[in-house]
Amino acid sequence: MRIETDRARVVSGVRHGRTMGSPVTILLDNKDHASWAQVMSVEPVEGKKLPRESRPRPGHGDLAGMLKYGTADARDVLERASARESASRTAAGAVARCLLDELGIVIYSRVVRIGTIAAPSETDIDPESFRGVEEDMVRCADSERSALMIDEIDRAAAEGDSLGGVFEVAAFGLMPGLGSASQADRRLDALLTGAMASIPGVKAVEVGAGFSLAVMRGSEAHDEIFFESGLGIRRETNRAGGLEAGMTNGKPLLLRAAMKPIPTLARPLATVDMETFEPTVAFKERADICAVPSAAVIGEAVVAFVLADAVLEKFGGDSMSDIEHNMRGYLERIGRFWKREV
Repeated sequence: MRIETDRARVVSGVRHGRTMGSPVTILLDNKDHASWAQVMSVEPVEGKKLPRESRPRPGHGDLAGMLKYGTADARDVLERASARESASRTAAGAVARCLLDELGIVIYSRVVRIGTIAAPSETDIDPESFRGVEEDMVRCADSERSALMIDEIDRAAAEGDSLGGVFEVAAFGLMPGLGSASQADRRLDALLTGAMASIPGVKAVEVGAGFSLAVMRGSEAHDEIFFESGLGIRRETNRAGGLEAGMTNGKPLLLRAAMKPIPTLARPLATVDMETFEPTVAFKERADICAVPSAAVIGEAVVAFVLADAVLEKFGGDSMSDIEHNMRGYLERIGRFWKREV
């Protein structure tokens, strides 16, 4: 939630501002952690009856987790199934972004829908498409739509409800050939969409024009290839979202994810008490009304992690100079045919 004021502390793996090759450890001291010291204590707490959460929330991992692990207390399940765990992945993704930044690869995100309010969204994007996002409360590039989204959130809050939406993550500066066309477990679209879908609350992911491609004819759906002397191979469209056959194709990467409304509601939904099996209502946890803007930031992080892994697989070495040397050699080899978009 926005009340958190976590600060990341790097406690190993970095010396004088440079990584050393050993594991980088980042510590996040959650502001609210002290309030849960007894409830989440490693050791048994004697002489005190601690609260149990036996009323699973519809839409959360409570019920399936309680059945899977044989517990009537959702607290054994919900912390790890919660978006809280994404803080650590965002921190790790920040390290991956540092690597990508050095190689000229940049990542942005923006919110294009909250509830019924949608902002313009095209597959032909450039970094300017994300101007103003960092300063906007809901990470929307369209100020008029942003104001409407905020009003939509306020209305949902007043009614004790929650909202989902759609966010986009884009990467620029990618060269063609990251990923694999020959090994299913290395296909970049599978890895990227899987990473996006692993964000709590995300229920659908598409690449480029995504689901819209299913209603197009082939002559309309695919990005035609042209060659121009001095400019090399180019494409006028990007409906593929920068990925073809499990590999980057040199166009900007574009991923879009749909996030469901948060399952914790001020007006809880019907459920069953797992201790008595009597009908009741779900328990109420501390929660935001809409987490789509936060999910967009997590999206940047998980995409950065996958892309950094793909870059190291293709250009890996024991130092940054090795990686940069290998990348330069590849770009020089294909430079006759392809010019990097920045």
